[in-house]
Amino acid sequence: MRLKRERAISIDVSTPSVARMYDFLIDGTDNYESDRAACRTLLEMAPSTRELALINRAFLVRSVRYLAQECGIRRFLDHGSGLPTRPNVHQVAQESQPEAQVVYIDNDPLVHAHGRLMLAEDLKTTAVIEADMRDVDGNFQRPEVRRLMEEGEPVAALFVSVLHCIPDDDDPWRLVEQVADRLPDGSYLVISQLTSDNAQLRESVTEFMRRATGGTWGRVRSTAEVRRYFDGLILQKAEEPVEVSTWYPDTDIAPRQATQEWIEYGGIGKIVRG
Repeated sequence: MRLKRERAISIDVSTPSVARMYDFLIDGTDNYESDRAACRTLLEMAPSTRELALINRAFLVRSVRYLAQECGIRRFLDHGSGLPTRPNVHQVAQESQPEAQVVYIDNDPLVHAHGRLMLAEDLKTTAVIEADMRDVDGNFQRPEVRRLMEEGEPVAALFVSVLHCIPDDDDPWRLVEQVADRLPDGSYLVISQLTSDNAQLRESVTEFMRRATGGTWGRVRSTAEVRRYFDGLILQKAEEPVEVSTWYPDTDIAPRQATQEWIEYGGIGKIVRG
């Protein structure tokens, strides 16, 4: 049998990539010197950045495990999924829900290429889409996403450490609302975003990230702005969004930030209609 040849991908290694920077911060290997240099500058501006990335990854794993084990969720839609890093969402979900289906969405061609390799033997329950998460209408027409909706089961839509990549002009709050409107009743949203109530740090980090990534970045937001994502949702395991290392912790030895100049802020909200 002849294997389908993957299209060649072109990667600009001279410009930092958000996905590759995150990979470097959590001790991955799929990054380049431009990514590492950008991270070193970021660590000078905000020394807790590496701990913040590790905290966020632990929150992702903990959230998926909670949804699969305690809420019975078997369908996951991961927006801005980033480079594969074990354990991945489908691996965590399938520990307790062996038939769990996961669709990863990311606009980075390297993420897509690595994801396809990772999922080569598991295409029945997982898929990777190279697409812009802002194209909600187009994404929900994709056969991989339509498959998640076929049975009308609740779906968990993940926006983990990605909404700060969306500029205000593209209205990330409306993006979250549009996705929620398309999900079945009883579905969940998992949201975390880089936040700071230090206006000077918000501005300096935002300016640096926009410059470093060629303008393809949103901004660090205040905690009040992030709370707006959860309007109309029923929060789970917390009465309001929190610094995510404190959301339903399962261990006392998880990473903690030494300083609080910025944090990953968020939680899980349930969609209940009527």
